[in-house]
Amino acid sequence: MVHALDEIWRVLTSNGVLIDIRPLADRWPVEVVSTRSFKETGRLVDLAEQVNADEASDKALKEMELHGWFIREQEEFFPFFYSWDTSSEMEEFIAEEWADFAGLSDNVKQTTRSAWAISDADSRVRVRVKMLITRWKKNQQETMNEHRHHRRTS
Repeated sequence: MVHALDEIWRVLTSNGVLIDIRPLADRWPVEVVSTRSFKETGRLVDLAEQVNADEASDKALKEMELHGWFIREQEEFFPFFYSWDTSSEMEEFIAEEWADFAGLSDNVKQTTRSAWAISDADSRVRVRVKMLITRWKKNQQETMNEHRHHRRTS
């Protein structure tokens, strides 16, 4: 990832901005919600691939910041909701789309099915994903020669 960030720095215009937006492994909550009620039924299991990817991204961005390539201007966390009409639709989606980075325990499956079955007619099942967004500004003090030197010594 450091090489990708290096290339971004190289091609980004003066005063250019890099936006880092990504989900973070954080045992995302599973919820059954309706207009009248809300119930957390459990949490997803973070798998090693997602945890390792988060750590690698964090390390690369920290290295980029230490070298002075970019200046962190702003950083925030926010929720992003995936929503399904039924618990079985959620289970199928997670098994097919998130199999490499998040899992669903049998206990959470059963608890969610039960909560959805007895909930209001407009109930939906959702997963609240923790998202990170960071605004980085290209450091104009870092010259191309200094940048090349940092790349060689990293």
